[in-house]
Amino acid sequence: MSKKVFVSGCYDLLHSGHVEFFRQASQYGDLYVGIGSDDTILEYKHHKTVYSEQERLFMVKSIRYVKDAFINAGSGIMDFIPTVDALKPDILVVNADGDKEEKRKFCAERGIEYVVLSRDPHEGLVARSSTDLKKVESRIPTRLDLAGTWIDQPYVSCFAPGWAITISLEPNFEVRERCGLSTSTRNVIKRIWPYQLPNMDPETLARLVFCFENHPEREDGIISGAQDAIGICVPGLCRHYYDNHFWPEKIETCSDESILQWLENHLIMIPMEPRKPGCSVVEGKDITEQKVKALANAADLCWNAIMHKDLQAFAESYRDSFNAQTAMFPAMIQGCVQSYIDTYKNKVLAYKMPGAGGGGYLACVVENASKFAIEYAEAIRLTIRRAGF
Repeated sequence: MSKKVFVSGCYDLLHSGHVEFFRQASQYGDLYVGIGSDDTILEYKHHKTVYSEQERLFMVKSIRYVKDAFINAGSGIMDFIPTVDALKPDILVVNADGDKEEKRKFCAERGIEYVVLSRDPHEGLVARSSTDLKKVESRIPTRLDLAGTWIDQPYVSCFAPGWAITISLEPNFEVRERCGLSTSTRNVIKRIWPYQLPNMDPETLARLVFCFENHPEREDGIISGAQDAIGICVPGLCRHYYDNHFWPEKIETCSDESILQWLENHLIMIPMEPRKPGCSVVEGKDITEQKVKALANAADLCWNAIMHKDLQAFAESYRDSFNAQTAMFPAMIQGCVQSYIDTYKNKVLAYKMPGAGGGGYLACVVENASKFAIEYAEAIRLTIRRAGF
């Protein structure tokens, strides 16, 4: 009679290393697998799973080396105890990373043979681990603000209402911290959904993210602008209208493929140094009705230029929006920023800094993004996230 062999794990990011581990363990007898529940993983690893426990159970049970699989009823690192006590296996197998003294002691108490396997990939394959896969950048989008930035703060829009314009970007480049691409909001999202946004109404999702980030007990007392959450969560090109409130009165989107491709062909980013710790871009701010109206007017012109795919008007309004920003917040241009502006100002049609400035990226309007990226290797081409992805 074949021996019962038991292994246990999360198997959330199922990969070839798991399958090879199952193959090796099955050589000792009939293989049974215990799978960590959604609640256990949330409690133990402090993040939600990519795949639900029922999806993981289905995938593991479908592997030919597995006799059967179960959702463990326990909790913590020893969540498999109820499963083992019910199954009564002859052998418990772990990999080298999972070798723990408490597991050895547990098996000794129950007379279960304890086997430790090394992490060897299947012949011809590279070694895989869930930890390594999690180091790969998540698919959470980022956002680039095109015009009207700062209007989403009531202390700005109280002087005059207006639109903020954003595009949601695929994270197919290194999204660096403190660089104006809303990484603080993005990191908040990754605490809830580590790898990808849930499939739900984008505006509702943006509101959830905004509320989660700006909870009542937030220690710094700062309210992050809604354009960050909206810019990330709402795909395509988007504009949102603010009138002395934190959340916009209305949101309009554009998913016209010809317009999105046109923008991609005329936008690039140049990496700068990150905004330095302790840098305050609001010091010395000078917000007046005239300056806010200039910001709002530039955003109106920018949207119209994009809708008509008018490159010259787009560049002019893009530049005017940035000038309106820096007129109100001159500290946006500090540190390394001016040297980068001086380097590229005659090579591009217009430029601005994403977010609050003080470093990060120089986001530029160019004649042809493809040709610019060939001539300047440091340039980053952008991919706008489409609806449904």
